[in-house]
Amino acid sequence: MTNTTKQALEASLKKMMLKKPLDKITIRDITEDCGISRMAFYYHFKDIYDLVEWACIEDASRALQGKKTYDTWTEGLSQIFEVVLENKPFVLNAYRCIGREQMERFLFQLTYGLLRQVVEEQSRGIAISENDKAFIADFYKYSFVGLMLDWIRHGMSEDYPVLVHKLSLTIHGSMANAIRNFAQEQ
Repeated sequence: MTNTTKQALEASLKKMMLKKPLDKITIRDITEDCGISRMAFYYHFKDIYDLVEWACIEDASRALQGKKTYDTWTEGLSQIFEVVLENKPFVLNAYRCIGREQMERFLFQLTYGLLRQVVEEQSRGIAISENDKAFIADFYKYSFVGLMLDWIRHGMSEDYPVLVHKLSLTIHGSMANAIRNFAQEQ
């Protein structure tokens, strides 16, 4: 039941964001649309921005299921772009109202797990510290999130498969090379 309520709140928020800016939507608007009490909202979320964060993370997490290996990570990144594009009015509205820094935080949270899994897979059997693995995952996380935020800022007009392909070409082999370089430093 808990997830059903959260999903209803998310659907209501997304529907309202098609009509007006996020900063003009109230908790009352959302709860009345869902037919639930304000207390039910506060049981699940501390405020509207908490709901926005949950919605972003849920959408992207669904897109990434099963896509956290070296062979599938580009598909996972493509699916993140797809989810963002499918929710374009929601994402652009949220980006304008919550700003780049908050959106950056959401995207960091999403992409770090994907990239860390790939680093873990690529470093199996190699003597490399956890701190160095985290550094490598962070390095690629910042690259991906920067590209994604620029794409959002420019209205998502560029063809995202081209971006993902360029990112894939840039990263191909470089992550394994970085792991080897860090292992040699040990």
